[in-house]
Order: sequence, then C-alpha cells, then structure tokens
Amino acid sequence: MANIGIFFGTDTGRTRRIAKSIAKKLGAAAADPLNVNKATADDFLAYDALIIGTPTLGDGELPGLECGAQTASWAEFLPQLDGADMSGKVVAIFGLGDQEKYGNEFCDAMADLYDCVTTCGANVIGTWPVDGYTFKSSQAVIDGSFVGLALDQDNQPTLTDERVDAWLAGITPALMAAAG
Repeated sequence: MANIGIFFGTDTGRTRRIAKSIAKKLGAAAADPLNVNKATADDFLAYDALIIGTPTLGDGELPGLECGAQTASWAEFLPQLDGADMSGKVVAIFGLGDQEKYGNEFCDAMADLYDCVTTCGANVIGTWPVDGYTFKSSQAVIDGSFVGLALDQDNQPTLTDERVDAWLAGITPALMAAAG
C-alpha cells in the first residue's frame, strides 16, 4: 500500500487533474487519488499522511449537492469524520479558486477542510504565501498565509506546476515521516 493518501472533491474535474498530477510527482509513495464521493471515512482514516484538495464553489462553499455540484462531494463526506481521531496524522491541503471573479471568497473551501481536520486533531502542514495573488479576501488565510496551496486555474494556470513543485518540496519530508 502506498503511504500517502490523496483525496479530492471536484465539480468540473480540475481538482481531480491536480490530484493526479500530485500523485504522479510523488510516485510510488502516493496512493491513487480518490474522489471523496467514492470514499468512506475508513478509507480516509487508513492513512497517517494525507493530501486533500477542493475547489471553492459559489459564495465560498465546499463542493456538494446543496451548492449545485453535479455529484456528492466534500459537503457530504466531512460529516462522516465527526468525532474521528486524527491525532498523529499529517494533512496537507490544496484548493482551487478564481481570484478575479470570486475575489471575496478566493479558495475559501480550504478553510472548511482545515477546520474539519484540525478539529479531529490532525497536524496541517504546507501553508502557502499570499504573495502573487490579487484577491480581496479569503477565509483560508490564517496568520497571513493560506492554510494550503492556493491555485487559480482560471487566471494563473501557467504558475500551477511551479507552485505544486515548490509546495511538494516543502511538505514531502513531513508526509513521508508521518507515513512511516
């Protein structure tokens, strides 16, 4: 079994593509990315090192049926983690958003993932600087940095590979240490 679990929610498929790219870059250490609409809490909790990704939809929402996503996603999955013990687990978060069209809630959904896993006791790694973005506000910014890697496939797609590579370089040692 690969040591790093990769889970994502998506509506358009962009987050899935980023998750697959991350898995490819990590090689044999990473499990095949799994859409949370096909995952169970046991699947998720089986890993001590996780990378989780989400787009932000509408007014800063997680993808899910209630906000108009085509299939169930994070909004339906996260309640399965209520009361879960994630102590000792290391989690890195990435999120997609549109900083120009949705500049008042850029990558907000990362904050929902962050809140869920930290409430369960996980250690979140992989904060990302706000430099190089032109958004107005984001719930995913804590202490001046994003809680995870922020990507804008609408306005800055040419920066994605460079950002993913730099982010992975920073988080891979901690993920591998947690994964054993």
